[in-house]
Amino acid sequence: MAASGLQKTTSYKVVLPFYVYASISLLIASILLLWDTGIFNQHHFSPHTLAITHVMALGWGTMIIFGASHQLLPVIIEGELESNLLAYLTFIFTGVGIPFVAIGFYSFNLGWILQLGAVLVNLGVICYLVNVFTGIFESKKLNVHAWFVGTATLWLFSTTFFGLLLVFNFTKHLLPSDSLNYLTIHAHMGIVGWFLLLVLGVGSRLIPMFLISKYTNNKALWIILALINLGLISFIIFWATDSPENMYYISLTLILIGVGKFVNFCRNANKVRIRKSVDEQMKISLLSVIQMLLPIIILLIVMLFVPQKGNENITMLYGFTIFFGWLTAIIMGMTFKTLPFIVWNKVYHKNAHGAKTPVPKELFKENIFTGMSLSYIAGFLTTIIGILLQNDLTLKIGAVLLLIAAVLYVTNTTIILFHKAKIK
Repeated sequence: MAASGLQKTTSYKVVLPFYVYASISLLIASILLLWDTGIFNQHHFSPHTLAITHVMALGWGTMIIFGASHQLLPVIIEGELESNLLAYLTFIFTGVGIPFVAIGFYSFNLGWILQLGAVLVNLGVICYLVNVFTGIFESKKLNVHAWFVGTATLWLFSTTFFGLLLVFNFTKHLLPSDSLNYLTIHAHMGIVGWFLLLVLGVGSRLIPMFLISKYTNNKALWIILALINLGLISFIIFWATDSPENMYYISLTLILIGVGKFVNFCRNANKVRIRKSVDEQMKISLLSVIQMLLPIIILLIVMLFVPQKGNENITMLYGFTIFFGWLTAIIMGMTFKTLPFIVWNKVYHKNAHGAKTPVPKELFKENIFTGMSLSYIAGFLTTIIGILLQNDLTLKIGAVLLLIAAVLYVTNTTIILFHKAKIK
């Protein structure tokens, strides 16, 4: 089922560059994290924290989602990608812009370097938005998954355009307040509106597909879509109107219920799966479903028990569990479910029916994947302990383990990308 669905999609020439870029970005972010674990004891607006966050958010998370969605959107809408040219432009503009953004923040050069990067990233996002919505509107299948992708794309553009305003506000004073005051809105438009909605929409399509489960519940998915959007919109309204802090519990509750319903959706899909055994790739992706709850729980603890001042390590923990937690876990798992199919299709599409070929999972090394998974889980948990204890040695150990996981991830993706035909 999975193979037949993915074989009818976009050319590998469009998709693979995004995977390569994302792999390099994860490696760079992991090196930067090891180089300066002291960021966990600093304010979240520090230059190195902003640089690592944007490498993870744009270079790692967004770029690989761009690649995967160019591959999967035709499956979701049962149509074709509108324009390969727009896909290439998305890669070029965004790929060139991200280093400028990262360098601008890392050196805290808030002038032309950062501004140029922000403009280029927005141009790339606009190309992606046009491609997605043209494909959706020309499709005859406007299903709930397409609405997830479309809504998430609108939130992505809102995030990057607002980020562009914040970048220019550093020097031009375009907004009523300093850019620091708007970071919460900017961050959560991206985290909830872009990443969470996209992961829920695509995950609700891919997880049953790769489990070979016939479970479907469109009513639950529509409710999840509404809950997440209402939670984010209400959060923005409460923030803009300077509402009492207690009002934010409404937004948090809506999002928590939405995530909880998605967890239940995945549990039901897993219960009725046809495939008896769950492979390691799916296990780490399913782990990320549980990890979705961690940032929400941390945010709830902060709001209930932690004073507004002196809680920077908790704020850093919140961000870490998002970018190095559930987002990284689901990408690592899904990479080795989607990338092998893409490369297998590239290498063997002419011989699929005429000769015995390897199955897609044979295109990467299981032992390297296992080592990556163990290093990642150990590094993630160790770093959390280091953040809570504010112990630099523990943070260094955690960062080393995460770097090892990143190196193994890049190694295995490289093995897949350079796979040569082995026909029996």
